[in-house]
Amino acid sequence: MFVPIKLIEKRLIQLLNDDVGQGDVTADAIIPADFIVTAEVIAKEPGIVAGIKEAGILAQIMDLKVKTNVVDGEQVKDKQVLMQITGDAQAILTVERTLLNLLSRMCGIATATRKFTEKLKNAKSSAKIAATRKTAPGLLYFDKKAVAIGGGDPHRLHLDDMILIKDNHIAVIGDSAKAVKLAKENGSFSKKIEVEITKSTDILRVAEAGADIIMLDNFTPDETVKAAETLKNAKLPHKVLLEVSGGINNETLLDYAQAKVDIISIGALTHSVKSLDISLEIIKK
Repeated sequence: MFVPIKLIEKRLIQLLNDDVGQGDVTADAIIPADFIVTAEVIAKEPGIVAGIKEAGILAQIMDLKVKTNVVDGEQVKDKQVLMQITGDAQAILTVERTLLNLLSRMCGIATATRKFTEKLKNAKSSAKIAATRKTAPGLLYFDKKAVAIGGGDPHRLHLDDMILIKDNHIAVIGDSAKAVKLAKENGSFSKKIEVEITKSTDILRVAEAGADIIMLDNFTPDETVKAAETLKNAKLPHKVLLEVSGGINNETLLDYAQAKVDIISIGALTHSVKSLDISLEIIKK
């Protein structure tokens, strides 16, 4: 996920602005100006690194010098030093929480994603773990990048990525197959068409209407197996990918994978993430 550094800087500055407000009154009141220190950013539990580049950019925005000891995607241990930051003490203390919030969250997402992807790999499943758009407001890019670093697929980043027909679209139009046909007539040839279904009777209807991807929403593992068999036996003239979504967790993951679906999307990767425990400690005055 390449984004020019200047655009990343703008996003990070907005996050920093939200935290700083009119200024860090604590640092201003008790920390001498131009007092140079070094701090370490330390992992306090094992996990997968994600966001180390963004953390470094954020520190550099504050005119701080950064030395990184790890790279994104690397497995780290408890008490491992991820990076060192040297510069004005006021600047380090001001950026501390924004930097840790972002880094901890991205590492948490990448760690959770890696656990799922490794579990599928060990089970010799070819299914891909994917994220959803259930991200934190303002953090979509960072959340999705963390999923990718963890080995997952970011799925859609924006509404213009693909045509994804969901239950409320169908509620307006009145019929899932009709919605797919309208999408094929009015959408660009360059956009894939995915449709979310909640009833097994809609599988062949939307596939025959031209859907590229069918998302099974809140299907049980047994229902998913039957859906996959139905699609396989239909012998359609075009490849239709099968995605399953809705309440899937570590306990049920392999139950869905055995249905030989192509994509397993998990909203909890971003909407219920447990941040990795990471701290910043001043080590030198």
